[in-house]
Amino acid sequence: MERITISLERPLLEAFDAHIRRKGYENRSEAIRDLLRHLLERDRVAENRAEHAVACLSYIYNHHQRELSRRLTETQHAHHDLVLSTLHVHLDHDNCLEVAILKGMTAALRHFAEDTMAETGVRHGNLHLVPVEVVRTHIRTEDGHDHPHEHLHTHPAT
Repeated sequence: MERITISLERPLLEAFDAHIRRKGYENRSEAIRDLLRHLLERDRVAENRAEHAVACLSYIYNHHQRELSRRLTETQHAHHDLVLSTLHVHLDHDNCLEVAILKGMTAALRHFAEDTMAETGVRHGNLHLVPVEVVRTHIRTEDGHDHPHEHLHTHPAT
């Protein structure tokens, strides 16, 4: 780990220290590391430099909207390769909150999320993407042969 020094105006430092206390950080260094990770990951996604990602898609929808629940379920089944898990919560008589945990190609995740959020009756949609790295490994089979196997690591790229 490298040590750096930064200079901040007093009001900015006081605001940052207040932020650290509110968020429960143990020290400034950990808070700065988190801010940098967030900035770098956001830039990777915004600049389309993240080929693979894990994501959380959340949205609220009116379950009385004609055929909407069925369409949402069918879309998830049609993209079973992207959807790892879903959580469904009844908020009131009319509204449901749904959260889908996704993993795959970033472009495919975005497309899935945009299609879901564009459905009539879906409101307050949000997609949170976190880039991950693809690592090619070899698996040795029982017969002694190595076979390439590609899988996604679920740790962030930064």
